[in-house]
Amino acid sequence: MIRKFLFLAVLAAFCAPAQAAGWRDTVTAFADQNLNHPAWGASHSRRDYALAKRMAAADGVTLDDDVLFAASFLHDMSAFPTWSVKGQDHSDAAAGKIDLVLGGTDFPKAKLEAVRAAIRTHMFGRDPVAPEARYLHDADALDWLGAIGVARQFGLVDPKGGAPMGPDAVRAIQTLMDKVPPCVVTPAGKARLATLLAEDKAFLEALRRESGDWADL
Repeated sequence: MIRKFLFLAVLAAFCAPAQAAGWRDTVTAFADQNLNHPAWGASHSRRDYALAKRMAAADGVTLDDDVLFAASFLHDMSAFPTWSVKGQDHSDAAAGKIDLVLGGTDFPKAKLEAVRAAIRTHMFGRDPVAPEARYLHDADALDWLGAIGVARQFGLVDPKGGAPMGPDAVRAIQTLMDKVPPCVVTPAGKARLATLLAEDKAFLEALRRESGDWADL
C-alpha cells in the first residue's frame, strides 16, 4: 500500500502541468532580453534594486519589495526606442508602459500605482514621496557617482569617434559630482556620498595627469 501511494505521488508530480512563471521571472526575463545598455541596462537595474534595499535596511525603513523590484527593473524601459514616447521624459513614459510587462502576470494590481510613482520620480532631479520611491531615487542617483558612475559614462563614449567622446565623459562626471549630492534625500544615501565623490576625484586627478591635462584624452 505504501509503495502504491509513493508511486502515485511521483506519477502525479511528473504529470502535473508546469507552473506558470511568477511575475518576477517575467520582469527579469524582459529586462535581460530587452534592456541591454552600458549605462542604463538590466545590470543598472539590479544594482539599483540591491542598493535601495541595503540603504533602507541601514536606515531601519521597511519597503514593499514587490513595488521596489518592479520599479527598479522597469524604470528605464522607455529609455529604449521601442518603449519611448516622443516629447515625453523617459520616467513618465515608462510609468505608462509597465502594463506591457506586468499585465497578465500575478503582480498585485493594487500596487501598480506605487510602482508608477516610484518610476516617475526615480531621476535625481525629481521629488520622491513614498519610501520605495525615495530609496530607488537615491540608488539611481548614486549609481552615477564613484567607480560605477565612471564606468557608465565611459561606456557611452562612441568607439567610432563621434559624440560623446572622452572629454565629454569627463565633463559629465564633473557635472554629476555637482548636481547629484544635493538631490540625495535618504540618510543612508547621504552617508555614501563622501566615499563615492572621493572615488570620482581620485579617478579624474589620475586621468588628468596621464592625459597631459586632458589634451591627449
